[in-house]
Amino acid sequence: MDVILASGSPRRRELLAHIYKDFQVIPADIEEVIPQGTAPCDVGELLAKQKTLHVQKNRPNDLIIGADTVVAVDGEILGKPQNADDAKRMLALLSGREHQVYTGVSLRFKQTAVSFTQCTKVWFYPLTAQEIDNYIETEEPFDKAGAYGIQGEGSILVEKIEGDFFNVMGLPVARLKRELAKINGESKV
Repeated sequence: MDVILASGSPRRRELLAHIYKDFQVIPADIEEVIPQGTAPCDVGELLAKQKTLHVQKNRPNDLIIGADTVVAVDGEILGKPQNADDAKRMLALLSGREHQVYTGVSLRFKQTAVSFTQCTKVWFYPLTAQEIDNYIETEEPFDKAGAYGIQGEGSILVEKIEGDFFNVMGLPVARLKRELAKINGESKV
């Protein structure tokens, strides 16, 4: 049995290495379909399931791990910004407020399927227009949901978090390890 990460995210790859030293990366090349009216807290898990199902078709005897992270504020999902203006809009929206980061995880091994969603609350300091512009100039916001990376220069925007730090990076490692132990029939982590 091989372990497959159904994601091309370098952050997820780095985090999964805390659990498995040897795994393959096979990004799920799919069009992400989100039914209208899906709550932000359900989107990550839904997309993670789509990814693992897609990869499992070609790897039916392997353990497939999929994940997707969603940033939401006031019920609005903030995806990856389209451009600098979109990043500026998102960061201004998050300024001085709490938002939620939901990472949905899907695990598939043969006929066994397990999925879960982890939520972390994040508060930003109030940001000036100059702080937002300076952060956008780093180009860090452009490949990240919500237009920031908590593990990088975006860390200076964050006042506090409640929940799993690694969840905000894109993979709740501690919970994932425990869910994997259940699949593997282990009694201890």
